[in-house]
Amino acid sequence: MKLYSLLFLLLCSASLSAQNDSVMIRTIYNEALSKGHAYEDLRSLCKDIGARISGSAEAEMAVHWGEQKMKEYGFDKVYLQEIQVPHWERGTTEAGWYKGEDGQLHKVHLLALGGSIGTGGVLSGDLIQFNSLNELKEADPNLVKGKIVFINQKMDEQQIQTFRAYGGCYPTRGNGAIEASRLGATGVIIRSLGLPINHHPHTGSMHYNDSVDRIPAAAISTKDAEELSQFLLKGNAEFLLEMDCRQYPDVTSYNVIGEQTGSDSPDEIITFGGHLDSWDTGEGAHDDGAGIAHCMEALRILKELNYKPKHTLRLVLFMNEENGNMGGKSYASIVKGKGEKQIAALESDRGGFAPRGFSCDGTEEHLAMLKSFKTKFTNYDLHIFDKGYGGVDISPLKGEYPNIPLFGFVPDSQRYFDFHHAPSDVFENVNQRELELGAAAISSFLYLLDQNL
Repeated sequence: MKLYSLLFLLLCSASLSAQNDSVMIRTIYNEALSKGHAYEDLRSLCKDIGARISGSAEAEMAVHWGEQKMKEYGFDKVYLQEIQVPHWERGTTEAGWYKGEDGQLHKVHLLALGGSIGTGGVLSGDLIQFNSLNELKEADPNLVKGKIVFINQKMDEQQIQTFRAYGGCYPTRGNGAIEASRLGATGVIIRSLGLPINHHPHTGSMHYNDSVDRIPAAAISTKDAEELSQFLLKGNAEFLLEMDCRQYPDVTSYNVIGEQTGSDSPDEIITFGGHLDSWDTGEGAHDDGAGIAHCMEALRILKELNYKPKHTLRLVLFMNEENGNMGGKSYASIVKGKGEKQIAALESDRGGFAPRGFSCDGTEEHLAMLKSFKTKFTNYDLHIFDKGYGGVDISPLKGEYPNIPLFGFVPDSQRYFDFHHAPSDVFENVNQRELELGAAAISSFLYLLDQNL
């Protein structure tokens, strides 16, 4: 009889726990959708401050903005973590155009890639086109030497998960200048990494290698890339490019941190957040203002509902994800050096679109825990609870804490690369309800994570 009584008590306890979870999640969603702050916080970040590239005055403003917001929300602890970040500036607006044998000029929409050198005046040269980075690598140096390389590699529109299409093209942007210079090119332009055909060029980080000369690198819009490619089918073209970008010495900046202290295990920390910096075009609304608004709102809701976490919940607004990830790298090194016990991390850096679920970079046990959350979200249209990537900012924690589970917030990805690193990444292109649903999903996930670790 005692065994049956024990089983009955366990079943009752499990049932009560499930009911409590259901009520808590419903309450979180109600708060986010009826009394939410996420959309106004995002508006303020985008409109009152704007684009926030590392090392800029706007990035410094954003640090103070984040610190003040956290203090207004009354988190248990709010502080700044000093770091060193790169400082690159675009300078005056870039200009690019091409002309054929008839002398007609065709202006293009373009942006210097982040980290590129300038042209030192107007750079001109005959164009040579390649349809992929691999095609460029295999080219005859005699055909490339002294020319400007045009890499017209398209994102694969047949990929349902658009981040896979982006991953397939990223090396074009990251390593295009290295490979073009290795063959003697004087400059490189790439097709923007975006799926829509429009006039919005997309910037992003690129790399140099000390073994080859540094050459200017820019991205032209997908519409211009289509037209230029067609033009080159008819004959040769000369490309002219002027960029005034330059690199400056590293500067001091900060990760902005807010905490709600754990009641049972305050020394065990769940880190979560997004990146406060953005590229210098648009307003950094989806990338990653939305992630900042998501995570700040998630913690605000839990505090507003008087939830007492078991573990310390630490919100981090990381600086410098876009062109160095010094916020993430420095954070991981600092907390490890302090001997902190980091037990899990979560990141939101995939835009402010409708939530679809969460991914896990962890052990089979961590993945099983994630999958167990799926039934909790049945009524909230979340269905992705699977193995996957955590995020750039939190990824360095894996090097310091090999067994830590990293979780990534997964929103719908179909429109993300309409705006990624482009002038169109502005507040007006974020839907209020989708943003609020994302904040509610993350707040609910943090609650479940805290309860189950």
